Amino acid sequence: MPAVTVDNLLVLPRITEPTGDAVRERGVASVTTAPQGYEGEGFPVRRAFAGVDLRLLDPFVHLDQMGEVEYAPGEPKGTPWHPHRGFETVTYMIDGILEHEDSQGGGGVISNGDTQWMTAGAGILHIEKPPEHLVTSGGVFHGFQLWVNLPSKDKFLPPAYQDLRGGDVALLASADGGSLLRLIAGDIDGHRGPGSTHTPMTMVHATIQPGSRVRLPWRADFNALVYVLSGRGRFGAEQRPAETGQLVVFGPGRAITMAADDRQETRSPELDVLVLGGRPIGEPVAWHGPFVMNTRAELLQAFEDFQAGRLGTIPAGRTASSEG
Repeated sequence: MPAVTVDNLLVLPRITEPTGDAVRERGVASVTTAPQGYEGEGFPVRRAFAGVDLRLLDPFVHLDQMGEVEYAPGEPKGTPWHPHRGFETVTYMIDGILEHEDSQGGGGVISNGDTQWMTAGAGILHIEKPPEHLVTSGGVFHGFQLWVNLPSKDKFLPPAYQDLRGGDVALLASADGGSLLRLIAGDIDGHRGPGSTHTPMTMVHATIQPGSRVRLPWRADFNALVYVLSGRGRFGAEQRPAETGQLVVFGPGRAITMAADDRQETRSPELDVLVLGGRPIGEPVAWHGPFVMNTRAELLQAFEDFQAGRLGTIPAGRTASSEG
């Protein structure tokens, strides 16, 4: 699992573990298994939030783990042109390459350890696809896409982007020096990630060595979610077990604990997790397909605006599919 790595964890700043009787350890509210399916033109995904109450996920609404898959030549797939309104997409590439293009002429390429943060806001059309050379050669593809809701006051912001390179993330080590923490957004123990968010939140990709433990200070007003990308571990005050493809939802408190089992599978020698937390928005959610709004009337308006071309049009010379 490439993303961003370092040769020597001991040179990184270390997280100070929260201590004292006043620091309440978060327990585990639930562990769910992500069902597998297909997205876009047929690339495999795990639906990490399936079956979880949206109120526990707030301000997040959707999370797909894309891959991990090794494509043969000619197999890599992407998505067709599609619209979004009312939220932000956060696309993080762990391994592989993804190209992006939108109806406003923007675009870019993200690869190992890069993140693209797209504020759809009032609405936009876009397409995500592997580059032609990857389609020709094949290769590994692994990443995820997170949808972060926007409060009603921000749902009609102009579309905007942040392209975060892998080298921009804050690299930290756990207190015991046995885990690498890639802080993409938010604040942990006085360290900040490069992502700028409309909704206060924290996002971390952690790689935990077998037998190592991570105990993080966590804002009491944030929820806390951990999705296991690969490996096996134990979580929370109860040391609840979870493994590849499972989502851990924590209860209230000021600290979260994650520990990697001493023995891991050969194909997953470490415990890799995505750690998420955000301040709940607490507003009604009307969500259907590519639109996340507050009311059914706003949803209907979004579909009407899309059909009328008010969310943008596919640039001249492009087709409705991902083929150029």
